[in-house]
Amino acid sequence: MIRSKAGVPSRTRLRARVRARVRNRAPRAVARLPRRAEGQRAGRALSLGLPTIWGAFAITYKLACPLAQQDGMGARIVSSAVFFAVGTGLILHVRRALLRELRQIREVAGAAQNVLLRPLPPRIEGLALAAGRLSASRGASVGGDLYEVAATDHGVRVIMGDVRGHGLGALATVAAVLGSFREAAHDEAELPQVLRRLERAMGRHLRERSRAEHPASGGAAPDSPLAEEFVTVLLLEIDQDGEISALNCGHPWPHLLSGQARPLTDRDPLPPLGPFPLPAELNVLRCGRLLPGQALVLHTDGMEDARDARGAFFPLRDELTEAARVPPVSPQSLIRSVYAELLRHTGKSPSDDAALLVLRNDRKRVPLQYPESGCRAGTMS
Repeated sequence: MIRSKAGVPSRTRLRARVRARVRNRAPRAVARLPRRAEGQRAGRALSLGLPTIWGAFAITYKLACPLAQQDGMGARIVSSAVFFAVGTGLILHVRRALLRELRQIREVAGAAQNVLLRPLPPRIEGLALAAGRLSASRGASVGGDLYEVAATDHGVRVIMGDVRGHGLGALATVAAVLGSFREAAHDEAELPQVLRRLERAMGRHLRERSRAEHPASGGAAPDSPLAEEFVTVLLLEIDQDGEISALNCGHPWPHLLSGQARPLTDRDPLPPLGPFPLPAELNVLRCGRLLPGQALVLHTDGMEDARDARGAFFPLRDELTEAARVPPVSPQSLIRSVYAELLRHTGKSPSDDAALLVLRNDRKRVPLQYPESGCRAGTMS
């Protein structure tokens, strides 16, 4: 027998209330269905009816109008004007229909892309955030670049990555890596275990693609393009004191903005995920602290590899130094100014995806000790 506390309804009463609400809302929802279906039918009828009306008008004019039967110059001019108007009306109608369909496709694509690479909040755990992306594929806002920031019990964890290739073809790999990070960032207490989860997710993704593309082989052949698939990954962890821990698999190191822009470290990264397994021991780099007011800029190699018409590379570090001259650095303003300079430098959209992620420490507490430069390694498996 189930007894309820005073003032708290029992499970039976709760279920009864839920069923009652469903019954009350169901008729209203069902009542909306005919109206929605009627609106869709009206739209389809309108899209088919207008061309039919234009065509019927042209045929009626040609067969029934006496002026259309004459051979004089004036009659020919009038007939030409009538058929020109009919053709123009049909073209405009088809154009409006195509633009409406294109608008709907873009809305669906934009919603899907935002689910995959969802917009970041302006602030997480005292860190101000801003991110930007520029896809090399026309019409796509997401390509082979990926990033995410997660507030976890172990600190703020950040991922920035770059899949081999660009555009829509890299979206499946981006989804596999980001999906794994969003789970592992909260589940794993140590940063190396997060990286190993990403490695396993990447391996599963490549095996599934290989089975789908080469069902007879049962795996990726040595000369298969999948055997060369890889993704560069940078993992960061920022604790409550601003201490930065990092693991890097083939990705460009971020820049620390403190009066000027300087790389966070010059240590050699690990190989990218995909071609080679991770080593048995992973050295987590302790890269000092992100002090209040300082900013950290993560980027993909599409920013540094962008070239102008003469083949000169985009001076990313100089642009970041210029943006950091007047503190505090605004993440949103930095994103806008750097992308404006990038487009001015290349004169067009870059040939590779380019992503930026800026984190500024807005926390009030200042740590007691701060290493001026360099990273120290801690071995973890």
